[in-house]
Amino acid sequence: MNAKTRFHKLSPHQKRKSGNRGFPKKTFLIVCEGEKTEPNYFKSFRLTTLNVKVVGCGMNTYSLINETIRLKTQAIKEKNPFDQVWCVFDRDSFPAVNINRALVLAETNDIKVAFSNEAFEVWYLLHFCYFNTGVSRDLYAEKLTNYLKQKYKKNSDEIYDKIIDKQAIAIRNAENLLKQYLNHNPEKDNPSTTIHKLVIELNKFI
Repeated sequence: MNAKTRFHKLSPHQKRKSGNRGFPKKTFLIVCEGEKTEPNYFKSFRLTTLNVKVVGCGMNTYSLINETIRLKTQAIKEKNPFDQVWCVFDRDSFPAVNINRALVLAETNDIKVAFSNEAFEVWYLLHFCYFNTGVSRDLYAEKLTNYLKQKYKKNSDEIYDKIIDKQAIAIRNAENLLKQYLNHNPEKDNPSTTIHKLVIELNKFI
């Protein structure tokens, strides 16, 4: 296993067992760029008919996709393939060529991408408002602190519960945000996110 990879164990209610009518639960692999922020969020979903393996890699863009391919291939070799494989990463300040290469590599290997420009926190902000102005990622924490009425903690394992009641608003705002870009270009469109697409998939199993 890559030294930087951090595996997050499934909670007891997520462990593989027979689902409804004797069918085994489906399984998702979610590989995240961050080691705590994104994994903590996705581990908070109360999933009853889905097993999710969340991996926080501490890698970025192209290296992250390659690690995801490795994990996906390993699962296939062990005859325990995932039903869906997702990769979660941000624009940050990486060169455009890095982002585009990563997106192409993911698509080529049937890996779904939940991508945010500039950072994952765009998804959080969309819970509170239709946020369509590009600002420095340094301001995200300040804005979230104002909306949450308490200091935003980047690696919080409580954020899901604090904003879950506004998730439907966030999904609608994220969808409308993408619509404002005539020809969506992930590495240029700031702000933008497709985190909602993964959230919608997970919600099918709650």
